[in-house]
Amino acid sequence: MTRVLAFCINAQEHLTFTKGISATEEPDLWAHTLNDRISLWIDVGEPAVERIKKATRIADVVKVYSFNTKSATWWKQEQTKFEELSASIFQFRWQELQSVTALIERTMELSITITGDSAYIATENGECEVTWVSLQEA
Repeated sequence: MTRVLAFCINAQEHLTFTKGISATEEPDLWAHTLNDRISLWIDVGEPAVERIKKATRIADVVKVYSFNTKSATWWKQEQTKFEELSASIFQFRWQELQSVTALIERTMELSITITGDSAYIATENGECEVTWVSLQEA
């Protein structure tokens, strides 16, 4: 669901999902220009600083969406290293993501409305809101 949220937040014409975990050299989402340059690299989770450093060398814009229970600890440990990089880092609230996952079914219709730093999610099973905070802007 976090990948879906990141996709919706950054929606643009050439944004696509990658193979995910099975493709270690690719981000979770990316957008390419018409001449195949990477215009947007999006990682979801708590990536290593070296991975994001590499991404900043090959992509025009790099974003990270952190989300799990250890996200605050990850950021506290890595913050000074990330400050040297031209990457935007965002953090979803774990409890709010848990509310979203409670609504998920194998097949479902989903509506996401994004306003500012929050997403309102509605399904047949209910509704919830997910917010995020900006930890670092590029």
